[in-house]
Amino acid sequence: MSVSNSNLDGIFRHIDSNKESFIERVMDYVRHPSISSQNIGIREVADILVQMLGKLGMDVEAIATRGHPMIVGRWGHKPGKPTILLYGHYDVQPPEPLEAWLSPPFEPTIRDGRIYARGIGDNKGQHFAQLLAIESHLAVNADLPCNVIVLLEGEEEIGSPHIAEFVRQHGERLKADLVVTADGPIHASGRPTMTFGVRGMASFELRAKTASHDVHSGNFGGVVPNAIWKIVHLLGTMRNEAGNITIEGLHDAIVPPSDLERAAATALPIDLDAVKKELGLAALDAPQGRPYYDRLMFHPTLTINGLHGGYGGPGTKTVLPCEAIAKCDIRLVEAMTPTDVLVKVGAHVRKHAPDVEFVPLDGMLPSKTPMDSPYGDAIRKAVLAAQGVEPLLYPTMGGSLPDYVFTKTLNIPAFVVPYANADEDNHAPNENLRIDCFVNGIRTGAALLAELGEMEHTWSSMEAD
Repeated sequence: MSVSNSNLDGIFRHIDSNKESFIERVMDYVRHPSISSQNIGIREVADILVQMLGKLGMDVEAIATRGHPMIVGRWGHKPGKPTILLYGHYDVQPPEPLEAWLSPPFEPTIRDGRIYARGIGDNKGQHFAQLLAIESHLAVNADLPCNVIVLLEGEEEIGSPHIAEFVRQHGERLKADLVVTADGPIHASGRPTMTFGVRGMASFELRAKTASHDVHSGNFGGVVPNAIWKIVHLLGTMRNEAGNITIEGLHDAIVPPSDLERAAATALPIDLDAVKKELGLAALDAPQGRPYYDRLMFHPTLTINGLHGGYGGPGTKTVLPCEAIAKCDIRLVEAMTPTDVLVKVGAHVRKHAPDVEFVPLDGMLPSKTPMDSPYGDAIRKAVLAAQGVEPLLYPTMGGSLPDYVFTKTLNIPAFVVPYANADEDNHAPNENLRIDCFVNGIRTGAALLAELGEMEHTWSSMEAD
């Protein structure tokens, strides 16, 4: 059953009449720095959030971790109705290079219908829209149609190093029927999107050392092994010219996409010529012939993030380098795991270059929610009610978020419903959020709560554990 438009009309009118106030408040929120990598402003913003959630009538707490605190708020006065967990993060990227900003990163500025500030799109503006959706229901009805948990993390921009431990320890207080994350950009066309999964990631380094020091490339060329060539030859055994990853056993665990997922990926609009023009590409990466969205959703990738060694400065230096290092990542699809992948990469290195050091680094599991989830349909209806257009359905996004802590630890479905414009420039200078996207986010969050209020609570997957 879909919520009637009449049930939302009053909420939408409230949002429209308070638009200017909401804009002022989100600008005040992002004015406070909260840079996790530099530990700037984290505690102050955590305190702001505790006060903000408390004013919404939530039981709220800033819970300590071995890093930055997690903010958890709960409103649970609707027995028999679903509980939605709204995840977001209050930490932001460093603003540098400061000289590239047209206005100071922590002095929010409106230009051409957009708010410019660090964190406005990623992720403060988006989770603030969720909180305003809650507030709008309470302002109009003094009640919420379903139960709500808000989880705001302070370490997402540094890889969420403590969220898995936190969710394991506090699973009972995070018990919900579904998770929705408002993060990332909508489609470049301006159409809203919803995503059912994310890829995971495994990172590693390869380190080669040959001689005790760099030597003259003429006097010792052909005598002293070149450390960079060692790394290059090893990398050449991991991915061939056709674009196939050739690490033995790497693909064994992959679960192929379902018919629903393939159909959804095929239905997504893409202008390949425009993409190539924007990126300055003559052609897409190998393998040739693979559909655009298949590349981002259904296949692992091996990326050389950086290759370092020898001399890279101006002019010429005829040096033969004794040390080299390559930094790499592998994006994972369901049901690959960082542990298994790194074991197989390590075995490959020992087989092909036993004198190269393999250093496993961080990892994140992939996550996937079935596309026929009834909560997926509720989200779709909410987007349609709020924005008047059907969302594009993404089986998986190309990037990584810590959604696995919800789908694999809490065993509940998780969705990503972005509110930011496609050109938000998150992580870059002049990060921005279109005001119409911000307002649509508030409307969508409000419609989602109303839609869930028409359903009955199940948590069948969790009760089975």
